[in-house]
Amino acid sequence: MAALAREVVERYTAAGWTIATAESCTGGLVAGAITDIAGSSAVLDRGFVTYSNQAKIDMLGVDPAELAAHGAVSETVARQMSEGARQRAGVSVAVSITGIAGPGGGSDEKPVGLVHFACAGPNGTVHREERFGDIGRRGIREASVLVALEMLAVALKS
Repeated sequence: MAALAREVVERYTAAGWTIATAESCTGGLVAGAITDIAGSSAVLDRGFVTYSNQAKIDMLGVDPAELAAHGAVSETVARQMSEGARQRAGVSVAVSITGIAGPGGGSDEKPVGLVHFACAGPNGTVHREERFGDIGRRGIREASVLVALEMLAVALKS
């Protein structure tokens, strides 16, 4: 994880790009992984920890009707989270994470380990869905950080 975070910081610094994170189930771990790297202040503008639905609405501009229709753990909400973070922070790229880390809260339709990601950048917004399975709360959160960092790395290449 540290190597990938270092790569993101170094590459974004070289490109002069900035980052914001919009995190729900990871609770700030992506921003934390980035700020573990010396020099990260050149790229990380801010991290939004929007654990509640109301925080997603207030801080990121997620549409309450979309939340009601699709739930917080959905492609639609992940996309709105990343786009809202990018717009509100005025950064080059924003990544979002919303999922079910467990151990409770899952259903047949949305099981524990389901996580939606989105990365909004100059070339649009990319969505990714992962079903990590019930690998434990910590495992789901750590796997989610890796996916978010990977998405940030790819966003700079495109």
